[in-house]
Amino acid sequence: MEHVSPRGAYPHVKQVGDFIFVSGTSARRPDNSIAGVEVIDEMGTKKLDIEAQTIAVLENIDRNLKKVGADLSDVVDVTSFLVNMNDFDGYNKAYGQFFDKETGPTRTTVAVHQLPHPDLVVEIKVIAYKKRN
Repeated sequence: MEHVSPRGAYPHVKQVGDFIFVSGTSARRPDNSIAGVEVIDEMGTKKLDIEAQTIAVLENIDRNLKKVGADLSDVVDVTSFLVNMNDFDGYNKAYGQFFDKETGPTRTTVAVHQLPHPDLVVEIKVIAYKKRN
């Protein structure tokens, strides 16, 4: 998949010793469209799908981790930002496709007023740990 550039003066991923920090990541695609957005009528009304966006976010995070030789199995801590806590169930369902309750990372989920684009309903940042060779 094509590379998605950061929208500001920061890297997507930064390794410090054995720790890997991934910046807040959205469901934005390389063409700047956003996964999980469907226009449902002629007025431009949009359906924003939390499950599709959460899956896309975690896939984007995995791609960023792979740039430094890691993947989602190396994630030790997750911070998730939801625009609407009513989306928690769908977010949690999608999240569970990537991480196991017993062996997965610690997690904090908070509600935020808004994200950098009005079609975004979730953003996730992670910390991973992988011993350097």
